[in-house]
Amino acid sequence: MGPSGSGKTTLLNLMGALDTPTKGDIFINGNNLKSLNDSALTRLRRFEIGMIFQFYNLIPVLNCFENIELPMISAGVNKTERRKRVEDLINKVGLEKHMEHKPSELSGGQQQRVAIARALVNRPSIVLADELTGDLDTKTGEKVMNYLKSINKLEAQTVIVVTHDLNVADKTDKIYQISDGQFIN
Repeated sequence: MGPSGSGKTTLLNLMGALDTPTKGDIFINGNNLKSLNDSALTRLRRFEIGMIFQFYNLIPVLNCFENIELPMISAGVNKTERRKRVEDLINKVGLEKHMEHKPSELSGGQQQRVAIARALVNRPSIVLADELTGDLDTKTGEKVMNYLKSINKLEAQTVIVVTHDLNVADKTDKIYQISDGQFIN
């Protein structure tokens, strides 16, 4: 948690191997990100890190199902397994009636749930979420947080959430506060 401009999103981008630190080292599952080439960083992001972006980053020409399925295609997962996993996630985030809708046909909250399912589809060991409940109503936000908490426990996935919402923070095991790029507790 922290105020706007405190460095929360930058920290997530560093942990997600999207940005490179100006100094220091970042280790993900024992790998120093500085020592990885572009191909190794791509594999790490594809299989180990699931990113839930604040502004969704959905592909406008793809429907809900296809947006969620895309990471599995690039990971080489067979069609039968892809369909089963995507349908399971669509049901878990409550979008079963919207599988064929394109992002422009979905509300902000529905787009956010597509982004959440897409981040989880390859069962990454680390899930990074930037303001993931910002466009969700209270009930859906609680459902999403409960689901992330369950995958944390049942599937041993690390979930790191950036939020301004105290209700979301209260559902986490630990709260760290950041201000001006520094942890303050």
